[in-house]
Amino acid sequence: MKSKVYFTKEITPESLIKIYDALGVELKGNVAVKISTGEPGGHNFLNPNLIKDLVSKLHGTIVECCTAYGGKRMDPKDHWKTVEDHGFKAIAPCDIMDEEGEIEIPVNGGFHLKTNLVGKNLENYNSILMLSHFKGHAMGGFGGALKNMSIGIGSSNGKANIHTAGVTKDPAKLWDNLPEQDHFLESMADACKAVIDHVGKENLVYINVANNLSIDCDCDSNPHDPEMADIGIFASVDPVAVDQACYDAVVNSPDPGKASLIERMDSKHGIHTVEAAAELGLGSREYEIVEI
Repeated sequence: MKSKVYFTKEITPESLIKIYDALGVELKGNVAVKISTGEPGGHNFLNPNLIKDLVSKLHGTIVECCTAYGGKRMDPKDHWKTVEDHGFKAIAPCDIMDEEGEIEIPVNGGFHLKTNLVGKNLENYNSILMLSHFKGHAMGGFGGALKNMSIGIGSSNGKANIHTAGVTKDPAKLWDNLPEQDHFLESMADACKAVIDHVGKENLVYINVANNLSIDCDCDSNPHDPEMADIGIFASVDPVAVDQACYDAVVNSPDPGKASLIERMDSKHGIHTVEAAAELGLGSREYEIVEI
């Protein structure tokens, strides 16, 4: 059965609310809004003024976790400064979920991981809006809902666990234990399954904003400038479908500037994360676009 993916070309605060409403889902209780706060020096992360009204409508808390690589978001003190400098503290309550530790949640029937380490404060939320900036990524090929849910909700140790397909949870040993590429991508799907099982499928919705389409992630402090025009906003209750739709939109775009992003996505076999997530039953790669 095809999943519905809602789409609008308009990238405005109003259209973001409109596409959320189109999903027909009410996120209940304490709502986490998972974004990337962006590495200092970068500038492609989601604009606080774009997301402010939707976060406010949900009475949401913007959540993040620390990185597993050296930079200005590995230490919580530095990360809080980044959150403030990038304008997120000014629009909503914010929470670095692994600031005071992590919890271990099971991966049932995964490819490589047995457990997933996530920020301890995930326990404080009843539902999550996975609000992702769709763009390229130097390691994963691209980042969207699935990356935001796996790497993004992982603690620093959890990120190392995913990146090494379960070999080590020590960020200091991450770069010496990188697995074959597909195993890393499958481990992201494993981590997604753990989060969905833990939070509950019915308590998660996914919005991907396909703008500032750099080949580099928001975790890059010096990202390549986008070479293609913005596409729009995609939303679904299916994380597999929403990422597949974004990938397809780039591939099928008439914009000749897409070439470098396609090369980045495909050189890292990025679509395999979507394939693996579908194999784990997290959603469908078959979808129907509903324009709003």
